[in-house]
Amino acid sequence: MGFSSRALSLPEKIYRLDDSPRPAPYLVSIVIAVYNESANLRELWRRLWPVLEGCGRPYEVVFIDDGSADDSLSMLRDIAQDPGNHARVVELARNFGQHAAIMAGFRHVRGEVIVTLDADLQNPPEEIPRLLAAIDEGNDVVGGWREDRHDSRYRRYSSRLHNRVTSLVVGVPMHDYGCMLRAYRRHIVDTVAACDEKAAFVPALANSFAKRVTEIKVAHDARAGGSSKYNLLSLARLSLNLITGFSLIPIQVLSVTGIVVFILDAGFAAFLLAHRMIYGPQEEGAMWVLFAVLFFFVGLVFLALGLIGEFVGRIYLEVRKRPTYLVRAIHDDTGDHRDHSDIGGTRGDASN
Repeated sequence: MGFSSRALSLPEKIYRLDDSPRPAPYLVSIVIAVYNESANLRELWRRLWPVLEGCGRPYEVVFIDDGSADDSLSMLRDIAQDPGNHARVVELARNFGQHAAIMAGFRHVRGEVIVTLDADLQNPPEEIPRLLAAIDEGNDVVGGWREDRHDSRYRRYSSRLHNRVTSLVVGVPMHDYGCMLRAYRRHIVDTVAACDEKAAFVPALANSFAKRVTEIKVAHDARAGGSSKYNLLSLARLSLNLITGFSLIPIQVLSVTGIVVFILDAGFAAFLLAHRMIYGPQEEGAMWVLFAVLFFFVGLVFLALGLIGEFVGRIYLEVRKRPTYLVRAIHDDTGDHRDHSDIGGTRGDASN
C-alpha cells in the first residue's frame, strides 16, 4: 500500500505490515543533535536510558554537540565516560545547524536501525519502542506525527503550511515532516549520508529514497527548559531550501508565468491601440495605468532574478566542496579522540 502524491495522507493511510517476518535483535543507534540544551540533558538521559534498556535490543547513543556555548558538552562527556551507557559524543567545531549535525551522526553510527531524537524533550523518548515496532513491520522510514502539539499558534500554522509544501515537493505526503522523532533502516541512512548536500532536509531526503514510509501518532510535550532554536524566519529558510533542493517547480512556474504575462501584455497593448484609434488620445489616468503595469512587470522580473539567483547560489555552494560540518573530537568511555578524518562529509571511522 502506498501514498498518493496528490494530497496529504489520511489517517487510514497510516498502515501496518503485519505479515512481515519479525527480525532477530539488531543494534539500534540513537542520534541526538544537541545545541545549548544543558537545561534538559540530565532529564533526557534519565528517561532515555531505561527506555533503551527495556527494548531488549543492543543499542548505542550518539550525541552530536553542535557547537554548544553552554555546559552541554561537558555534561555529554560525563555521560559518554560511563561504559555502561553505550554513548559517544561527536563534537563539531562550531554550530553547523541541526540537519548538518544529524548527517554527522549518521556517519558515526553502527546500528541497523537509526532513531533520531531532539534533546529538548518535547518528543518523549518513551515513544522509541513504538517506532522500532513499526520498523519491524517492514517499513523503511517511520515518522512521528505530533497531532496534539504544545507549541504557539503561529508555530502550528507555519508548520502546517511547511508540511503541505514538503509533501507536494517530495511526493510522499505526511502530516508532520518537522518531527525529528523518526526511525530509519540502515540502507536509507547510508544513502542520505552519501548525498552530502549542503542544505539537506533529512526527513524529506530519506523519504525520497524509501519504498515503505509510514507515520505514527506520538506524544508532544511543552518545552521544559531552554528556548526553541527555530523561529518563523528559520522555517521560511528551511522551506526555501526544500523547494530549491528537491524541485524545479519555481523555474517551471516562472516559465509558464512568462508566457501568460506575454499573452496578457500583448492583449493589453492591442486594447490600448484600439481604444486610441476609436476615441483618440485620453489623458486622464492613462499615464498612471501604464506606470502601474510597468511596476508590476518590473516586480516580476526582480522575483524571477531572485529565484534564479537562489538556484545559482545552491550550485555555487555545491561546486565549492566546502565541508558541511567539521568534527573536532569524539568522546567515549575510552577517552577523547581528535578526529580529522570526517571533514565535509568524508566518511570517518565509526570506531573512533
